[in-house]
Amino acid sequence: MTNENAAAKLGLIAGYGAFPLELAEILVAAGYELHVVAIREETGREIEKLATSTTWLHVGQLGGMLKAFTGAGVTEAIFAGKVRKLHLFRNFLPDMVAIRELMRLPDRRDDTIMLSIVDLLARNGITVLSQVAHAGAMLAGDGHLYGPKPGKEQWADIAFGMPQAKGIAALDIGQTVVVQEQAVLAVEAIEGTDEAIKRGGGLGNGKATVLKVAKPKQDLRFDVPAIGPDTLTTMHAAGCRTLAIEAGLTLMIERHRLAALAGELKISVVGVRVQS
Repeated sequence: MTNENAAAKLGLIAGYGAFPLELAEILVAAGYELHVVAIREETGREIEKLATSTTWLHVGQLGGMLKAFTGAGVTEAIFAGKVRKLHLFRNFLPDMVAIRELMRLPDRRDDTIMLSIVDLLARNGITVLSQVAHAGAMLAGDGHLYGPKPGKEQWADIAFGMPQAKGIAALDIGQTVVVQEQAVLAVEAIEGTDEAIKRGGGLGNGKATVLKVAKPKQDLRFDVPAIGPDTLTTMHAAGCRTLAIEAGLTLMIERHRLAALAGELKISVVGVRVQS
């Protein structure tokens, strides 16, 4: 969508981490009137400073989301930041709209849930846009990005691990694997990227490589992979020295901090272009 009207309205469904805040800053600078639906269990309070309106909801309050957007006259929205799946078991407070949607689901896979929400919004006149449509420089490039350049051994693990990560992602299990000496040490599941890094690094000898990818045929409206300074901090503590991410499809959060920390912690960060 081109922003022909400086006061164009846009909805932002804000989840966990710095990505919602960074994207909100980009959108407001571009002239959008931003109406935010924020998740109480996930979203940082700083988002309120950038939004024209902010509606705070618990995970599962889909009716409240629809009411907030339709009341503000929003017809397009963007997802930014994950809602950790653990909240579906710990803090899930579905309203009647969510209960009706859940009863329609054939399974509880991430994509199934998200596509159901996208469809619900569409049925109510709201189109969900690509997460990367306005991301610009936040998207990872190809080749060496930050930190020391990888050596031959590291490139060998990257070449081995990238197909493994894509295979796991295709099964909708997770999007991260940890490898060392061309052996898989850990696979991300419901626990999330950081816990997978901790497990994998703990099994290695300080030379593990973390690989994070998009799913094959990734739906860019949600669940685009992302890394940030916290990723590097977790890697350093776990004994991982290389991070390989999928170029063009991975968001780099807080890029300036990310670059500085990669140098400080001596972690190699590279982008890899994956053939589709």
